[in-house]
Amino acid sequence: MNKYNVTSDGFYGEFGGAYVPEILHGCVENLKNNYLKILNDDSFKREFEQLLRDYVGRPSPLYPAKRLSEKYGCKIYLKREDLNHTGAHKINNTIGQILIAKRMGKSRIIAETGAGQHGVAAATVCALMGMECVVYMGKTDVERQFVNVQKMEMLGATVHPVTSGNMTLKDATNEAIRDWCCNPADTFYIIGSVVGPHPYPDMVARLQSVISEEIKKQLLEKEGRDYPDYLIACVGGGSNAAGTIYHFLENERVKILLAEAAGKGVDSGMSAATLQLGKVGIIHGSRTLVMQSADGQIEEPYSISAGLDYPGIGPLHAYLAAIKRTEVVPVTDDQALEAAYELTRMEGIIPALESSHALGLLGLRKFKPEDVVVLTVSGRGDKDMETYISYANNLKK
Repeated sequence: MNKYNVTSDGFYGEFGGAYVPEILHGCVENLKNNYLKILNDDSFKREFEQLLRDYVGRPSPLYPAKRLSEKYGCKIYLKREDLNHTGAHKINNTIGQILIAKRMGKSRIIAETGAGQHGVAAATVCALMGMECVVYMGKTDVERQFVNVQKMEMLGATVHPVTSGNMTLKDATNEAIRDWCCNPADTFYIIGSVVGPHPYPDMVARLQSVISEEIKKQLLEKEGRDYPDYLIACVGGGSNAAGTIYHFLENERVKILLAEAAGKGVDSGMSAATLQLGKVGIIHGSRTLVMQSADGQIEEPYSISAGLDYPGIGPLHAYLAAIKRTEVVPVTDDQALEAAYELTRMEGIIPALESSHALGLLGLRKFKPEDVVVLTVSGRGDKDMETYISYANNLKK
């Protein structure tokens, strides 16, 4: 992955790096020095692949969405990450990271979560491996994603509602980092996206790259070629998007469209469209684009989707957008909600609100009849039913 690969000091162009407190320097260095050795080790690969197959249920299907294809005038395939165990792509990463944690002799796992899918996935693998799990979640998100909180607790995790700031994903991440600073010796921080200090963005992208690996094989079988004309995914921190595009970055024939959360509109003051609104800054250990005020204070993002409600973006995505390898399109709450209902009514699939942003992008582009479009449905909509139902009720009024 030459020009798209991370450098040895953790940068993608000007983005990335590891900006961490002194107390965590040893932990991050230790991980940096070991993660590639572990990922390339045959026993790790065997265990990871076996769990992805027999526990997660991979490969996830590549589904030809006939009615959606007719509507948008092209061939649309849906990569069904919503069918994974725990209902999203997050499990690919948590299984990989807990296997790394075990091999590094760590006994306690911490995680942050927004929509709760990563928290559930972390709690799930901790139950599987018999390890202690502590999940930090903003109080706002605890309220809007309560079913996921109950699942985490049933799985044996301790969920800490975070009451600082906007009480969402950014604040949960801050608290998780504070915990890590207090317990560096025995604790492994399973970060849920391609964010944080190096080597996390690269490690998470590699663990999620199973998505694009499968897309290549599945397209070859269905279309006689191993690449699409377009890849579409939603991007918050950006792990499902990174996994979807990983093995296609060097293939210039593949156009990459990523949907970010515009909230009430990019210029409304209520948005999480970091690539439109962000300026270079440092957040949670890496140099990337951050929504910030003129004096560098982080601005509170807003999205109807708890998983996209983040004021930063993974450094790989900041870089790919800067060099124009990806096109990032803002999709509003309303466009996402409309797209969720459209998929549900046309294909019988209820998507997560995050994935609905990717679906909302379909109506913002014109495609040719011969175009092969692969869109990743990153998660299922169980956790978002209240939001969907209140949207439908408002429409009826």
